Amino acid sequence: MSVTDKPWGGRFTAENDALAEKFGASISFDQQMAYEDLQGSLAHVQMLAHTKILSAIDAKKIETGLKALMNELQAGKITFDVELEDIHMNIEMLLTQKIGPVAGKLHTARSRNDQVATDLHLYLKNRLPIIQQAIWELQAAIVKKASANVTTIMPGYTHLQHAQPISYAHYLLAYYQMFKRDAERFAFSEKHLDLSPLGAAALAGTTFPIDRKYSANLLGFSQIYQNSLDAVSDRDFVVEFLSNASILMMHLSRFCEEIVLWC
Repeated sequence: MSVTDKPWGGRFTAENDALAEKFGASISFDQQMAYEDLQGSLAHVQMLAHTKILSAIDAKKIETGLKALMNELQAGKITFDVELEDIHMNIEMLLTQKIGPVAGKLHTARSRNDQVATDLHLYLKNRLPIIQQAIWELQAAIVKKASANVTTIMPGYTHLQHAQPISYAHYLLAYYQMFKRDAERFAFSEKHLDLSPLGAAALAGTTFPIDRKYSANLLGFSQIYQNSLDAVSDRDFVVEFLSNASILMMHLSRFCEEIVLWC
């Protein structure tokens, strides 16, 4: 793909240096959102068919192509191209190769802005239950170990000095409480992930008669953003998720270090 063929390339007349091309590409990491990009596109085209913005024939072709790509992705048969820069352009090109120019109609009533925002919401929303389940399983293991060691005595330390004798169960349950707070933080974040930005388009919505709640329901979102500017610019939920993950990792690191010391 030449630089002038790219969405942002209209003002350029020469090709990018290969190093600059690689530096500017995000496909090395945003390919992790490939499933979510397909998931969001599938809901979008189904909404376009539902509202009759696209003909049933065109929508069916696009839907069939997206489902085929999803199957290939899950089978590990898709290769991404750094020249296409990001996951969105890669999926778009793969879909075009599979079903032809009708693939371009998938962008009807949608912008890259609300597409990216939707992918991010879906990516974290899909992974939050995995993290929560892992925390609950760790808490269950801690409780089991604590139950077996209620009368096991160990030294308690303060400032690296022996302080008071304590129960090993008491020590373990301190970590249970830390992980409980971690679980609560992620649970609170869930409502900020559970918002659909799809339909906000570039920043001010679209003149097409879309049904935002319909696509939100298809994607498992309970609510839609009430303001289109906020929908495409909000990254609070990402920062919040990363903050929660950092605190969780701090607790895990501390726990692991102490396990090593006890061993």
